[in-house]
Amino acid sequence: MMTDNSSEAPRRVLVTGATGYLGGRLAPRLLEAGYTVRVLARNPDKLEGVPWASDVEIARGDLGDRDSLKKAFLDVDVVYYLVHSMGSPGDGDFAKTERESAENVAAVAEEAEVSRIVYLGGLHPETGELSEHLESRAEVGRILIESTVPTLVLQAGVVIGSGSASFEMIRHLTNRLPVMTTPRWVHNRIQPIAVRDILHYLIGAAEAELPESRTYDVGGPDVMEYGEMMNIYADVAGLRKRQMLVLPVLTPRLAGHWIGLVTPIPRGLAMPLIESLQFDAVAHETDIDDVLDRPDGGLASFRESVRLALRNIDDGESETTWSDSVSAPSDPLPSDPDWAGEVVYSDVRSVYLGSGPDEIATRLRDAVVSGDLRGWQIDDDGSPGNVRLRSTGTLPGSAWMQYRTSSAGGGTRLEQRTEFFPRGLAGRVFWYGSLPARKILLGRTLQAVVAHVDRA
Repeated sequence: MMTDNSSEAPRRVLVTGATGYLGGRLAPRLLEAGYTVRVLARNPDKLEGVPWASDVEIARGDLGDRDSLKKAFLDVDVVYYLVHSMGSPGDGDFAKTERESAENVAAVAEEAEVSRIVYLGGLHPETGELSEHLESRAEVGRILIESTVPTLVLQAGVVIGSGSASFEMIRHLTNRLPVMTTPRWVHNRIQPIAVRDILHYLIGAAEAELPESRTYDVGGPDVMEYGEMMNIYADVAGLRKRQMLVLPVLTPRLAGHWIGLVTPIPRGLAMPLIESLQFDAVAHETDIDDVLDRPDGGLASFRESVRLALRNIDDGESETTWSDSVSAPSDPLPSDPDWAGEVVYSDVRSVYLGSGPDEIATRLRDAVVSGDLRGWQIDDDGSPGNVRLRSTGTLPGSAWMQYRTSSAGGGTRLEQRTEFFPRGLAGRVFWYGSLPARKILLGRTLQAVVAHVDRA
């Protein structure tokens, strides 16, 4: 299985695409595994504020600039190739850019005597014509395999986790459309994999036995139709089963335009994703089991993967920060694009109180409990000056209310923040339809809490 290098000095690995979806999650886990990590970034400023940034070497470079790669690859044992352009299909420069980047990495890795390249490609049919997006990913793998550097290519399908482009398309489409018109690819077979599991394979690939450079297919335990994936998502998210009307005339280009209109995913990103869905994406072999153990507890099912990706909603956590160097793989990160993650509606209001924050903090919890907040129950760790409540009402979504105190000009600022995670279209209609009543009720709620604080 894996070689044992426990008696050796930590191996140096280079992660390209460290500001991307998988790179940003892989780098801190490689550090945890004991590797010395160097990351390549075209714009290192994007790593400012990342807690693990001070623990890695940061190299400025671009896969299209061979000279910048020479310094980045110096004294590196393993190179992780996680950069992939998601250009619009039909753009002739897209495939050319990908090809040149792969050739640069292969050439510089040979010159620097890198011991291994690990590349993440995509599952695709073994024969027949592919979309430009899939063909480009396959070509990058072939270029790396044909180099003199030992290369392990993992081929995965849809990665399930908050922030993954493929998962976000499932999320946004299912949340917004109780009934949707779909192309024929809604019946194509998909083998998704949890982000935690693909990270397990990526980390293990650094030292897995590799008799020859080759591809390994990886996937979760479930094979299903794309439409089935959306309905399982709906079930986990508490939504009704989605109705799908298949239109054979709905081309990938039209479908890409439609997704760009009804979801926040950019059309330039939606188009290659849609084109790739014209093909089955299932593993054709399980040879990875011969060189790497499966994750502890086994591979996560699609249902469990979705549950993990949505757990921040169950916990009432809408704001993501770099507070932890290693969060759960399925959780969102601040480096994820703006279109990633669930819609959250907020109502924030505050008042200024003359007493100091310590004095207010001691009164706040009793004030909230005594404030006659019917329909809410306290759900936090008891921290002074910070009280969080969960709605117990029957709503088309999940609602949370939080009170926070902070110093402000010799007194205290008391903030009341209400956040609502809508469930489907009904949740969005509810939020906007209840606007007049909500403003009155939330205003009165804050007044009641302040009155109890003053009396205390």
